[in-house]
Amino acid sequence: MKNLLVIAMLTGIFFLAACGQKKDVPQAVKTAFNQKFSDATKVKWENEDENEWEAEFKMSGEEYSANFDSRGKWLETEQEIKKSEIPDAVKKTIDNEFSNFKLEEAEITKNEDGTFYEVKLEQKENDLKVVFKSDGTIVKKESKKEKDEDNEEGEGHDDDDD
Repeated sequence: MKNLLVIAMLTGIFFLAACGQKKDVPQAVKTAFNQKFSDATKVKWENEDENEWEAEFKMSGEEYSANFDSRGKWLETEQEIKKSEIPDAVKKTIDNEFSNFKLEEAEITKNEDGTFYEVKLEQKENDLKVVFKSDGTIVKKESKKEKDEDNEEGEGHDDDDD
């Protein structure tokens, strides 16, 4: 019994050590970041997955995050914004389509396809993440409740097919 306990403890320690290891940010990613965000300060890197890196940083007193693939290609930049900074057309769509939801947070997302507004909406146990174009058009709608249920079944869910 003691041997089994020792093996379990050693396995746990090995697992924690392996998970705690940090990968080094590839030089191509650092170079691309520095070229795009030369005024960035307080940069913190996180390995999102094997092919994507995210930098959280400050620039002009504002907090940002930017994602790059492992070859240094810029994928997107996000910045949390005040509700008052959401375009009127987006606010109108939220009021018309999601009147029973409370707007919890908003951010502006820029990627190679353009500029988008991503909002988190809450209604009791149903959370929505909705992405809009600046003209108020809904680009993507994802329900956290539906996503969690689908993940239990081993499938993802995307409301773009509606």
